[in-house]
Amino acid sequence: MAGDTGYDSEAFRVAYDKVLAKWPAEREALTVATPFGDTRVNTCGPRDAPPLVLLPGGGGATSVSWYAQVAELARVRRVHAVDVIGAPGLSAPAGDRHPRAVADLTLWLDAVLDGLGAASADLGGHSYGGWIALHYAVHAPARTRRLFLLDPTQCFAGFKAAYLLHALPMLLRPTPRRARAFLEWETGGGAPPDPDWLALQEAAAGFPAAKPVTGPRPAPDALRALEARTLLLVAANSRTHDPREVAAGATALLSHVETGVLPGLSHHALPQAAPAALAGRLTAFLSGP
Repeated sequence: MAGDTGYDSEAFRVAYDKVLAKWPAEREALTVATPFGDTRVNTCGPRDAPPLVLLPGGGGATSVSWYAQVAELARVRRVHAVDVIGAPGLSAPAGDRHPRAVADLTLWLDAVLDGLGAASADLGGHSYGGWIALHYAVHAPARTRRLFLLDPTQCFAGFKAAYLLHALPMLLRPTPRRARAFLEWETGGGAPPDPDWLALQEAAAGFPAAKPVTGPRPAPDALRALEARTLLLVAANSRTHDPREVAAGATALLSHVETGVLPGLSHHALPQAAPAALAGRLTAFLSGP
C-alpha cells in the first residue's frame, strides 16, 4: 500500500509484472540467497548454455528492463537478469544489511554466481549496472568471460552538470510526476520510452531502497590489466555524460575493448527502447572468437 513517500507496493508489483510479461514465455523466477538477503533473478534461455548475468541501471530500473533484448540473448546464453539488492525490484535485503561499499557489491555478486552454479559468466550492464559489472570484472577476472557495457556511468567519464541539476528534484523527493518529468527530459529528441516501462519507473518512485553504493571509478591500473574482451556502446543522444569522452576513456584504458555508438538513443532509453539491431550486435559479440 502507499506510504508517506507515496510509494504503493501493489502498484509497483503490477507494473513490474506487466513489463516482465514482455519476456519470453519460458522465463523462470529464481531466488538466490546471499549474505545481504535474497536476490530475485529473472532467467530464460537454454539450461546448458553459458550463463550471462545482466545488471540494470540505477534509479527505478530493474531486471525486467532488459525485455527488448532478452529473447535474442537467450538464443545463445542462459540469461540471468538480476534485481540489485537494496534497490527497486523484488530482491529482499536481510534487515538493514545491504551493500555499503564496492567490496560488498562484489561479495554479493560472488554469492549470486555461486547460487546460480556459475563458476564464471559473461556480464552485461547498463548505466550504474555497467559500473557494478566493471568493478566486478576487476575484482574477479577469472569469473568474468566477456563484458558488455551500455552507456556506463562513472566508469570513464563524469556526469554532466545539467543532468545532475535535472535529477536533483527526483533525488531529493521522488514522486511519480518527478520521475516522469526527468525521464521525458533525458529521452527527449530520441526514441520515446515504452509506456509500460515508464509506468514502472513512476511506480518505483519512493521505493524503500537502501542508499546506493557510490564511489570511485575502477582504478586505471586495474583497468589496464583487465583481460576480458569488452564491448562498450554509448548512446549518441545521452544527456548523462559526453558519449565521446566515455568511448575515448575506455579505449585509453582497456586493452581488449570494442566501442560503438548507438544513434538516436538517449541514456535512459537503454536497453528497453534500443533498436532490434542491438540484440544482434550483443549476441555476435558474446558468440565471437
